Amino acid sequence: MQHIIETIESPDAVSEDFAALRIPESHKAAVLLRGERDMFEGIPPQERDTRKSIHHDDVPTPEPEVGEVLIAVMASAINYNTVWSALGSPVSTFSLLERYGRTGGSAARHDRDYHTIGSDVAGVVLRTGPGVRRWRPGDRVVAHCLSVDLEGSDGHNDTMLDPEQRIWGYETNFGGLAELALVRANQLMPKPERLSWEEAASSGLVNSTAYRQLVSRNGAGMKQGDNVLVWGASGGLGSYATQLVLAGGANPICVVSSPRKAELCRAMGATAVIDRSAEDFRFWKDERTHDPREWKRFGARIRELTGGEDVDIVFEHPGRETFGASVYVTRKGGTVVTCASTSGYLHEYDNRYLWMSLKRIVGSHFANYREAWEANRLIVKGRIHPTLSRTYRLKDTGQAASDVHHNVHQGKIGVLALAPREGMGVRDHALRAEHLDAIDRFRTPPASDGGAVGDEG
Repeated sequence: MQHIIETIESPDAVSEDFAALRIPESHKAAVLLRGERDMFEGIPPQERDTRKSIHHDDVPTPEPEVGEVLIAVMASAINYNTVWSALGSPVSTFSLLERYGRTGGSAARHDRDYHTIGSDVAGVVLRTGPGVRRWRPGDRVVAHCLSVDLEGSDGHNDTMLDPEQRIWGYETNFGGLAELALVRANQLMPKPERLSWEEAASSGLVNSTAYRQLVSRNGAGMKQGDNVLVWGASGGLGSYATQLVLAGGANPICVVSSPRKAELCRAMGATAVIDRSAEDFRFWKDERTHDPREWKRFGARIRELTGGEDVDIVFEHPGRETFGASVYVTRKGGTVVTCASTSGYLHEYDNRYLWMSLKRIVGSHFANYREAWEANRLIVKGRIHPTLSRTYRLKDTGQAASDVHHNVHQGKIGVLALAPREGMGVRDHALRAEHLDAIDRFRTPPASDGGAVGDEG
């Protein structure tokens, strides 16, 4: 891979140089193995260890087919779907690959004895398949994770509604946690040149997801002045939601679980912050019984922070643990927009507070092509900033996923693939200098073990 890295680092390399590069027959990747799909059977998901299921192995390099692009991956990132993949919960992703493979044609390549995971990437185009016209070898890119066929009509107004819509690197193979990745050409977007490779790789999935949930007409349609409750406001998804609320002229009410996370929200510009651990909000009496008194106490606390107003929008992603409270505290006619459900998928709430107050629950999943492009444009222009806190090397992906699984991180966790060190890939130094404090806001000291990368270069 060294010859690829050297060409990427060369200031004089042109497209023809990249097109002439020898592509290795195999490469390193973070993979799951089909033979281990049942390794955690009988073990509760919270007790499963991603460091045991994610392997750093050699895998064959795929050839790009019609409309596809092979990317040299400089960096990637961890998302919660990487955690789900590694835990085999709620389903084994091999079941998803098998289902995709049965659709036939080029999809059959995705059903293999290994699964290269990862739904974020920043890198350089190496090869383009037939029919690719917009992108050329040598282009510096990031990719969103929406993979669709668009053969049916259902997705033509909103590509997320396509019957064959899948999330790349989760429901497909050849994902971004690898030295080389295979994507559809329509997943590609320009790399923000004020950012390093690892910073650029950290925003794609979560920023686009938050954009659709909050800003898009397909989500909550947020407007200026709205009060928006953001759960997990300093986490991988919530940190982008908080920024989008502020950038859109609305008022975030940030819910976090520690003083450090509260301080990060204030550093982003939020003034209304609730540390639910310090204030000891407990929405369940036991595993089966809600405590409505806690919903009321939570609603009263929100009104203290908003001057007596209820929230117009709830940015929901924890799911079961918080959903009853979310429905309760939303104002009459307001919207709960939900995705992910990281604390559980079986939501419970008191329907009286929904139907009698004319509230809406809107389901939201990733983003369509246009929404992903608009979200990336905000990153390019310096309106929204990466929330990268730590970076691991590719061989330590299992530990990186463990950090996210156990919520011991802030913001996003990055993974270096071909990039030899952090801080590489910046071209727009003037714009970077203008926003450096915001870019570095979530950085924390590296751990003493586990393979975290220090602040190099």
